[in-house]
Amino acid sequence: MSPPLNDAALDQLFRSARTYNAFSGEVDDATLRQLYELLKWGPTEANTTPARFLFVKSAQAKARLGPALDPGNHAKTMAAPVTVIIGRDEDFHDKLPYLFPHTDARAWFDGPRARRERPSLRNMSLQAGYLIMAARALGLDAGPMTGFDHARVDAEFFAGTSIKSDILVNLGRGDPASIHPRSPRLPFDEAARIE
Repeated sequence: MSPPLNDAALDQLFRSARTYNAFSGEVDDATLRQLYELLKWGPTEANTTPARFLFVKSAQAKARLGPALDPGNHAKTMAAPVTVIIGRDEDFHDKLPYLFPHTDARAWFDGPRARRERPSLRNMSLQAGYLIMAARALGLDAGPMTGFDHARVDAEFFAGTSIKSDILVNLGRGDPASIHPRSPRLPFDEAARIE
């Protein structure tokens, strides 16, 4: 086993990390590539990796995204240096001969797309969490949200593909004035048990 991370690293990833509502700074393309190179190693069921990431940076792309945002998410998303649209490929199984080559995992998910909905959502959600943790590890702050018109985003950015949007994540340098007081978490005995 590896040694545990020190307290400063644990604070950066978990204890002091927050969901920000305002961002500044710039995030260059090299950082976004580094972000993906980290998050891609997070485990998923049979290495399905169904998440697809669209990094919205340009003014033109932001203008296309803007009309799909709920009013409470509009201003902060338009001002964020980068907004990641995280979608899930409903035909993720087509990549399994490459991603999971030691057995015919593609056959496990073959058939109607409805049969792949739960595994694609479950594993995309894991990958969304990995993106947030990778962003924090690289010194970025994150603001995930689901308040947007998914059908409109899909029509604008994923038309003609098997990708469906699920989560948006704003990235940049978080403004501490934009966060709410820390919400409580359930104590161990209410959320977990050891048998």
